Amino acid sequence: MTISVVDLFSIGIGPSSSHTVGPMRAAKRFLDEYAPTPAHTLVITLHGSLAATGKGHGTDRAIILGLQGLEPDAVPANHNPKPGDTIAANGEVHSIPYRIIFDPVPLPEHPNAVTFTWGTITQRYFSVGGGFILSAEELDATATNDSSQSSSNETELPFVFHTATQLLQLCSDQGLTIPLIMRANEEAIHGDLEIVNRHLDAVWHTMQQCVTAGLKNTGVLPGGLEVTRRAPDLYDRLSSPKSKFAGDPLSGMEWVNLYALAVNEENAAGGRVVTAPTNGAAGVIPAVMHYIAHFCQPEKKLWTRDFLLTAGAVGMIIKENASISGAEVGCQGEVGSAAAMAAAGTCQVLGGTPAQIENAAEIALEHNLGLTCDPVGGLVQIPCIERNAIASVQAINAARLALLGTGIHRISLDDAVQTMAETGRDMMGKYKETATGGLAIRIGIPVAITEC
Repeated sequence: MTISVVDLFSIGIGPSSSHTVGPMRAAKRFLDEYAPTPAHTLVITLHGSLAATGKGHGTDRAIILGLQGLEPDAVPANHNPKPGDTIAANGEVHSIPYRIIFDPVPLPEHPNAVTFTWGTITQRYFSVGGGFILSAEELDATATNDSSQSSSNETELPFVFHTATQLLQLCSDQGLTIPLIMRANEEAIHGDLEIVNRHLDAVWHTMQQCVTAGLKNTGVLPGGLEVTRRAPDLYDRLSSPKSKFAGDPLSGMEWVNLYALAVNEENAAGGRVVTAPTNGAAGVIPAVMHYIAHFCQPEKKLWTRDFLLTAGAVGMIIKENASISGAEVGCQGEVGSAAAMAAAGTCQVLGGTPAQIENAAEIALEHNLGLTCDPVGGLVQIPCIERNAIASVQAINAARLALLGTGIHRISLDDAVQTMAETGRDMMGKYKETATGGLAIRIGIPVAITEC
């Protein structure tokens, strides 16, 4: 594989991995590589989707944070400028004058791009989904299979797989589970499996913290849509002995909805989240893992690691053969991928075979094919927050349905992934994170796409 679970599950801030985390990393990388000084004005041009929904996704704020030398996994969520603050198009960062330009015309290479121009120096980066960034040179090399964006691109892995079919064959030939296959590869990448274990534990800890914060924090989400946080009130109602869902055999699903809402409301507010595999879909895996923790009583103490490793394997297959970028393939690549990953992790923890796990991921992804990314007002709020709740329940259902079968089915996960890639290419641009079509134009606030 081309990436590690350490890359795939990264800790950062909301509201978007491609529009917030990626641009922040790009700005920090430009700062480190070129060390701009006050000698020239640094001109930052946001292209395509980064411009079309950049205001609502906090892209301009992310650029400023990156130019301050901050990393997504360490920056305090309320660091100045705060989420929702108006970012001046012309200003200074650490005495470096800057100018931000919004150009909604997408570049042919990728819909998410940012160009830094300082004097005679020009460098362009592409935010390719999930917080991953590539320079123009790296994107070109990746397209010709000469390199990859990950830390593992020169590592010889013990178990090489690029598709679900290959992964299943490895499991069969070696007599190993998917988590064991993944552990062997991760140890080869990092040299010490404990590095990976610590990261996976930190991911789960961050997810738990995010849910806890989402259940407590009240108020209205920033951005102008006046969306009120629902998770705290819903938590109080579900916790009440008088809850109308008390004793309902399906009451666990209400809690799954709650966990997902809590995470995605935190994400929308710019809080600390885990890209899983993106911020827009950050609530699915935490919601499903909380469901397992509270309702399934898994036998294995460190089941969370097996869950994330299995989910990670599916996420890698999707990322390599299709995309996890909403700007590239629509929300099928974000929430659809998260649902497939969560279904696979659930099936693993509940005792599924590799074939059943692959089936669970396929079921979840298949029924998200064609899902558009049409955020109202360019904000990661409507329909994004509820969409995570729906997908979380869907992932659990997909896993349970797969566990009732033998793992034999007509449409493979590879078929579904390839179909997602083809559907994304066919999808009109207005349905791919530009906020110019679908629900985005029915209600809400206008999206700023001009220079300001």
